[in-house]
Amino acid sequence: MASVDIVDVRKSFGAVSVIKGVNVSIDDGEFVILVGPSGCGKSTLLRMLAGLENISGGEIRIGDRVVNRLPPKERDIAMVFQNYALYPHMTVAENMGFSLKLQGASRDKISEKVRPAAEILGLTNLLDRYPRQLSGGQRQRVAMGRAIVRMPQVFLFDEPLSNLDAKLRVQMRTEIKELHQRLKTTTVYVTHDQIEAMTMADKIVVMHDGEVEQIGAPLDLYDRPANLFVAGFIGSPSMNFLHGRLDETDPGRFLTKGGASLPLIARPGKAGGGELVYGLRPEHVRLGGDIPVEVVVVEPTGSETQVVVRLGADEITCVFRERIAARPGETLQLSVDAGATHLFDAETGRRITC
Repeated sequence: MASVDIVDVRKSFGAVSVIKGVNVSIDDGEFVILVGPSGCGKSTLLRMLAGLENISGGEIRIGDRVVNRLPPKERDIAMVFQNYALYPHMTVAENMGFSLKLQGASRDKISEKVRPAAEILGLTNLLDRYPRQLSGGQRQRVAMGRAIVRMPQVFLFDEPLSNLDAKLRVQMRTEIKELHQRLKTTTVYVTHDQIEAMTMADKIVVMHDGEVEQIGAPLDLYDRPANLFVAGFIGSPSMNFLHGRLDETDPGRFLTKGGASLPLIARPGKAGGGELVYGLRPEHVRLGGDIPVEVVVVEPTGSETQVVVRLGADEITCVFRERIAARPGETLQLSVDAGATHLFDAETGRRITC
């Protein structure tokens, strides 16, 4: 195992800059997830860490070694790809042990490594099968097993669950997290799914347009997003944003452009008199209160009910644990948890602290 340091790393394709000076420090044994929308540069950064892409600038260190110019096989990493990348003419056991075979390991040595990995992943009864005889989840386990038998310093995962159905993704999330807790190997995982990031990571790196927007523990990013992008990206359903300004007559209220008045936990001292953005997560709205809204859409999901309502001239999403019988066009009275609200500068997008 080893720490990983990404220092001012840049990547350009001709005149196009896709990674713009990224800095990330990953501790030994840490599970770090790179998350962001398609095209943000997260997979490119992972491929540079693996040695599959050249670095235009900066430095990558794995442990005490600078690996900028080392080929992938000398970096002591193992990568699990999105499309499994299994050899169709090899059995499960042969796929898992192939990297050891290339290293010249004996048949007994390969079996010694493959069988414990197969037991960890529940593949013992499948070792003689071929990839075509496996389900998607089983194939992904084989790809993970191939990485485990190498016992690398760093595991790299490139959107490994995106080809699986929703139920299997939930199961595999748990299995990957349990695997990390057992092996304690430094892991860098790329996904565009913020639910995967929130549920699996020790630390999340949120990327956008080739830059790091924020780094932190999952709940730190959720509770204290650095800017509008992070606030809108982390959380499902996403945070509601309402443009407006502070109420000059009542220091504890925010006036939206749509004509609504909403509570604040405290008046920020550095907000000035410019336009602000009021951030409100759907679960921080409660039934009952003095804020009238019109129901637009009701979406029951079983454990909770999502309701889109019209607040003044704006539409916001609310999530209630209660099962409500409201219909479109009806009026509800709501309240807001003022202590969980956020303010952002409309021009810069940065979060304003009170």
